[in-house]
Amino acid sequence: MRTATVSRHTSETRIEVEVNLDGTGHYAIETGVGFFDHMLEQLARHSLIDIRLKCDGDLHIDQHHTVEDSALALGEAVAKALGDKRGIRRYADAHSPMDETLTRVAVDISGRPWLVWKTAFSQTRLGEMDTELFQHFFHSFAQTAGLTLHVETLYGENNHHIAESAFKGLARALREAVEIDPRKAGVIPSTKGVL
Repeated sequence: MRTATVSRHTSETRIEVEVNLDGTGHYAIETGVGFFDHMLEQLARHSLIDIRLKCDGDLHIDQHHTVEDSALALGEAVAKALGDKRGIRRYADAHSPMDETLTRVAVDISGRPWLVWKTAFSQTRLGEMDTELFQHFFHSFAQTAGLTLHVETLYGENNHHIAESAFKGLARALREAVEIDPRKAGVIPSTKGVL
């Protein structure tokens, strides 16, 4: 079983995360930020990665530490569950349509963190969540998961749809990239022999 548990306790947040890369998309998410919970639930459901994440953060200040630290802990758990990445597909991409919106997400589980973000919002908040935090989530997650990650909204108008299509696109790309490829069983997918 490719599973991992991560605890991240700072003066700003207390986070517990569990992931199962070979799950069914089961989730139990509790961050105190409703729209963020909704996005993480979409990530679990459509990636088929089971995610349990509980965060007690300093929301009396703002949501920044809660979102950032949740992303860091979740990315760390995914990297830990991947181990040496032996046998994974490694690369994947997905187009995620949601009504009038279409977002493209491409991922390489490279061990070289990088984010290209070509997504914009026309309003500053969705529910109680600051829209500037979406890019920050993807960046922080890519850093600790060790992903090269490209996210581009090709078109869209509704801010909720734009955010959700990005998370669903990440989910679909991750689902494929973390899968074990039977043709690569036991082999690290790199000519270097390490990722």
